[in-house]
Amino acid sequence: MITKTTSDYNFDFQTGEILLIDKPKGWTSFKVIRKIRNSINVKKVGHSGTLDPMATGLLIVCTGKKTKEISIYQDLPKTYEGKIALGKTTLSMDTETEVISEKSIDAITESKIYEAKEKFTGKIKQIPPMFSAKKLNGKPLYKIARKGKVVERTPVEVEVYDFSIKKIQMPDVWFKIKCSRGTYIRSIANDLGEELGCGGLLSELRRTAIGDFQVEDALKPEEFLQIMSLMMENI
Repeated sequence: MITKTTSDYNFDFQTGEILLIDKPKGWTSFKVIRKIRNSINVKKVGHSGTLDPMATGLLIVCTGKKTKEISIYQDLPKTYEGKIALGKTTLSMDTETEVISEKSIDAITESKIYEAKEKFTGKIKQIPPMFSAKKLNGKPLYKIARKGKVVERTPVEVEVYDFSIKKIQMPDVWFKIKCSRGTYIRSIANDLGEELGCGGLLSELRRTAIGDFQVEDALKPEEFLQIMSLMMENI
């Protein structure tokens, strides 16, 4: 619900604006950009970092001349909150694809989870998931993966500044992670499961912050579109 009036917004999209948008579940990041671009009638619109369709949370959207600053926001630390389901694995490392293996979690204790997660704090190496937007020869890996193919990927060093466990209610583990650009949270969920010997997948994910920008300050796409509609009516 919008509590501000249109007079509270003074947009100049061509010169450039920085918009905080709360991406809904089921939307691609590109869909958010397309909706905003169509509503403001400005060609140059970009965002600071892709969120998977099943993830929700903060996108920093730049318009007009501000698109030149996108790399600044891309390089900022990202904060995520989510849930890992232990005992199951999928090819996509999340809930997008079918479960391919299940293992008992009877031997998994809270202390083992806390001990295992320490191995994923600091500078770590990750192999980009096949189901990711990372490109190989100009083609996103997920397009290759959906054809049932697996290609060799080069490990990438990323940094996890903080990995805290918020709650454990087996088989689910709720977490909060602050990390560097390029960190795959799905990989952490999968690798944590491997470390515990039972497997794991990412069942929920929300990006709550990018640097000092907070999702609490973001507009949902429908709120932004409503503002734009009201502004057009007042022209």
